[in-house]
Amino acid sequence: MQLRLLFLFLFLSSNFVSQNIKTIQLRPLLENNFSSIVPLGTVLELSFDDLDADSKDYQYKIEHMTHDWESSGLSSGQFIDGFDQNTIINVSNSFNTFQNYTHYSVKIPNSNTRITKSGNYLLSILNNYDDVIFTRRFVLYESSATIGVAVERSRNTKTLNTQQTVQFSVNHPRIIINNPGQEIHVVVLKNNNWNEEISNLQPTFFKPNQLLYTYTNKTNFWGGNEYLNFDSKIIRNSSLNIVKVLKKDLFHHYLYPFKFNPFQKYSYSPDINGQFVIRTLEANDSKTEADYAMMHFSVSVEKPFTNKELYIYGAFNDFKITDENKMYYDAKTKTYQGKILFKQGFYNYTFATLESNGSINTNLINGSFYETENEYTVIVYYKPFGSFYERVIGVGTGFFNQNR
Repeated sequence: MQLRLLFLFLFLSSNFVSQNIKTIQLRPLLENNFSSIVPLGTVLELSFDDLDADSKDYQYKIEHMTHDWESSGLSSGQFIDGFDQNTIINVSNSFNTFQNYTHYSVKIPNSNTRITKSGNYLLSILNNYDDVIFTRRFVLYESSATIGVAVERSRNTKTLNTQQTVQFSVNHPRIIINNPGQEIHVVVLKNNNWNEEISNLQPTFFKPNQLLYTYTNKTNFWGGNEYLNFDSKIIRNSSLNIVKVLKKDLFHHYLYPFKFNPFQKYSYSPDINGQFVIRTLEANDSKTEADYAMMHFSVSVEKPFTNKELYIYGAFNDFKITDENKMYYDAKTKTYQGKILFKQGFYNYTFATLESNGSINTNLINGSFYETENEYTVIVYYKPFGSFYERVIGVGTGFFNQNR
């Protein structure tokens, strides 16, 4: 098992995004589908805003990667019909907003770029100096194998009330697997967050045309808690979980303070597992007519945490730890405070601590409970002997059911 922890030097080196770039989305065209893990041939749309509000020549670049996100070594001609790098030409300006911005979008595949092989892919956005502005991951898979996924309460008595376990099967009647230990790699992902993954798993049982993964501890995840949320679809008035709105240079929205309680109990609240939806009730086209507001967050706690830093955490910045989403303790009000500029919409978020060893802890502030509704994705990679790249032969999804 490999439960990946992110370390501080990785944050500083790989998570930098220019401050003028906001609201990055890489999603299928289907409404309310947030995952960039899709069947080969599915159209994904990348979109983002540039707050400089000018016209820049941004380019996208696509690279084929291994299961552990190293370069696969394939040349572009081996996995793309067309060009692996091209200019983003779909550009439009914001309209009738206090915060001016330029909106960029590109669909993949398109007339210039068609991906021909399954696998992991890294999408990079470059400026006209070929500097990488930001990156996003996506996965294209085949349906050559069927993946069955079951999510249950932890069987370990020590984590019975705080963890969930994922068990799954790989059914492959159309694929001959001679050596699963060498030819198969599996990644289990929680809530489409690559910071929370388990890999390096071996099958526990073998059956004809089937591999079984039925671990007791190795595939355990912390249940966490349901995400918090706010809705800024009305820029001038308070709405869901927004207690106050002030008009300054931009609109400033103040959320209800979150009171830290280390003994809190689980309470169900529907969420979208950390994701967000751009929307406004005050215009027709949210892509270019939704405005930006400064969102103010606060966490009430008697004393600052020792050897920990507190961050606002969610898919709004790809679950990254950056200076922008860091919170600072105010001794006068006994609160951690932070503020982030968000485009109008419905957002999930939570609070995470960066520990002294560089790991992220999403459970200290909001707790961890086995009842929490989470989505787990199992990705199966296949590289037979003599092959020069890894195929993704199947993907399965499972949800925790409290009534199981």
